[in-house]
Amino acid sequence: QVQLVESGGGLVQAGGSLRLSCTASGRTFSRLAMGWFRQAPGKEREFVAAISCLGGRTDYADSVKGRFTISRDNAKNTLSLRMSSLQHEDTAVYYCAATDKVRNLRAVVRTTPEYDYWGQGTQVTVSS
Repeated sequence: QVQLVESGGGLVQAGGSLRLSCTASGRTFSRLAMGWFRQAPGKEREFVAAISCLGGRTDYADSVKGRFTISRDNAKNTLSLRMSSLQHEDTAVYYCAATDKVRNLRAVVRTTPEYDYWGQGTQVTVSS
């Protein structure tokens, strides 16, 4: 089992920045492909960003490309999401996700069903 705990959410004005963190335990962190998803009220959970096991590859949703940066510190078992130029439309609960089933350590995983483990979520609210 993998346990994921997010932190760093909060209220921010439009145009501002936030940094989310996710701490993982239960598996060797460098064998976990990781991602961030978000879910706004009344909407389905959507992909935000993903990173490969060793951090060499990343992928982003078009809506956040150029504004958000995903990164990981395998020595600290920590995944991060740096969010800047935040917009009201970024308001959502943000979830950290992990999978230990990737065969290719360079793979990035974009789809919800491919992730096996999820955090409890952290609320991000952007006031306009």
